[in-house]
Amino acid sequence: MKVITARNVNDAFKLGVDFFLDKDNYRQQDSRNGTTLEANEPVTTVYRKPTERVLFSQKRDANPFFHFIEGLWMLHGRNDLRPLTFFVDSMRNFSDDNKTLWGAYGWRWRDYFDKDQLDIIIAMLKRNPDDRRAVLQMWDVRKDLDKDGKDVPCNTNIYFKIRDNKLNMTVCNRSNDMIWGAYGANAVHMSMLQEYMATLIGVEVGVYTQISDSFHVYENDVWERCKQLGVIDIHSWRSTKNEYEHIEQKELIPLITHSKTFHWELNLFFEAFNDVITTGEKFSTKEYTGPIKTFKNSSIRDIAIPMVNAYMFHKHRRYEDSYAEINKIKAYDWMTACFDWVRKRDVSYTLNNTDKGETHG
Repeated sequence: MKVITARNVNDAFKLGVDFFLDKDNYRQQDSRNGTTLEANEPVTTVYRKPTERVLFSQKRDANPFFHFIEGLWMLHGRNDLRPLTFFVDSMRNFSDDNKTLWGAYGWRWRDYFDKDQLDIIIAMLKRNPDDRRAVLQMWDVRKDLDKDGKDVPCNTNIYFKIRDNKLNMTVCNRSNDMIWGAYGANAVHMSMLQEYMATLIGVEVGVYTQISDSFHVYENDVWERCKQLGVIDIHSWRSTKNEYEHIEQKELIPLITHSKTFHWELNLFFEAFNDVITTGEKFSTKEYTGPIKTFKNSSIRDIAIPMVNAYMFHKHRRYEDSYAEINKIKAYDWMTACFDWVRKRDVSYTLNNTDKGETHG
């Protein structure tokens, strides 16, 4: 088994590209979605600092808005499609009914098996920090095995254990696309889950290990673009600093700062987000009142809300307004990624419309 040990997702991505540049490491393998380069054996990725979860690669061009909000969507236990298609319309391609996702992880964590597995595991590890039976299940053998559908879980189960007052997490994955899955969505969503669990248990975040049985890349334009990282810069990239070495710790925002209100705020956030999708108007909580008047968790107040507003303005090509919202994101890593992502589309849109004698407002 190949083991890729990395500080964070940025290092892992570079090492993963390097892995697939060596023809001895993989075979060509057909799949439902096209030809892949599949590792000859399972690949394990070990993240020493999993909360450094933002991938900054311009070649990969990951959508940071989608990744972060989908992470909150999972923690909320949702399976509705609408919040996701706001960011990525092609998510409809994974739905059997155009309304929900059958393999939605958060739904399976919190509701699908008629119990909230996260709450149970938190209680178990609070009661006995040495417990080795904290298994989070996502695969349902009764309904997933040989299912004729567009979406069954790729991540099948997760193990949690506490060592040295840190929560370690091992994720098992049956099929893992390196670019879109392992070092894209999974690195964000699963590390958010790990941080959520560690915070509510009352321990630090430890190591995140992901075991990928079918570790692969698709032979397409995205892989052709990403692999140039190795072809052009294979010697120099290893001597450059990881992007997170330039970010002060104080500029990273914890997922949970007020645990007692976090779930209430998630409810309020998605309720208000639904209105943004419906009206196309900026996110506002003025019409929503309850036990608290403002959001106490900075991850929602200072990351999620300006993200939604910035993306909404991007969709309307109102780029100056989008940048203004991005500047409100107080987490330096997410702010940087969001700015770079929008800027790339702003430039492309401006150039295309300038050629036609048009400008954007």
